Amino acid sequence: MTIRLEAPPAAASAGRPGGGVALVGAGPGDPELLTVKALRLIRAADVLLADNLVSPEILRLAGPQTRLVRVGKTGHGPSWRQADINALIVQHALLGRRVVRLKGGDPSIFGRAGEEIEACRAAGVPVEIVPGITSAQGAAASLTLSLTHRDHARRVQFVTAHDRDGVVPADLSWTDLADPAVTTVVYMPRRTLADLAHRALEAGLDPATPAVAVVSATRPDERIVRGCIADIAERLALEGGEGPAIVLIGRAMACDEADLLKGARERAAAPVAATAGRAR
Repeated sequence: MTIRLEAPPAAASAGRPGGGVALVGAGPGDPELLTVKALRLIRAADVLLADNLVSPEILRLAGPQTRLVRVGKTGHGPSWRQADINALIVQHALLGRRVVRLKGGDPSIFGRAGEEIEACRAAGVPVEIVPGITSAQGAAASLTLSLTHRDHARRVQFVTAHDRDGVVPADLSWTDLADPAVTTVVYMPRRTLADLAHRALEAGLDPATPAVAVVSATRPDERIVRGCIADIAERLALEGGEGPAIVLIGRAMACDEADLLKGARERAAAPVAATAGRAR
């Protein structure tokens, strides 16, 4: 994709008062999940550079003075180059504009925030991050599940399903993915999930390990696809719908209300049994 940038005046090289950049997390889609600070900055922005993952409901919150530019990336399709996005961010800020770079989820989690921060700093442009609810949290909330349920997971890890070349990253730790006591959240999984699952199984992950795909988490068209690591890729492919997807893998994904109530009863009974033992 080729873009045409405005030619800044010579004085812009030193920056104009008021210009700055905020990398703002739009969350997984539900506008009620925005932070108060994110909402304030969106409404006050002169320029809003938005990802494709940002929901229309959130874009409609922008003020009447805001110029909206869609700078989305599409997997294996027409996309903005990151270098062009960096240049556009810096140029608008040097022209004295309040720039909001609006990203789905949280800017710091698979959002290329690092490259945009570096570009701003190199140009002497002030930049800040406003965190958002990442899609892993939104999906877990929709499922009413804890990612770190203490009976089933001792840690949680976020991984991306593809690298710069669109394939499963070669440097993923398959030992960590096969750990039965971890909850793994897979971002951007649609094209490479089958390969990722196959390699995790080869590394020793139990084929029966629960896995859940959540499509368009927290949005009106949200869909949930349940399965196990051995079949979740096929189930997600059969779902066939559009929308951003995320996959959560681990024993904590098997918890339903009955499981939680059972665990609560067992924990509540334990002190009673201990007391009775001491009384004898």
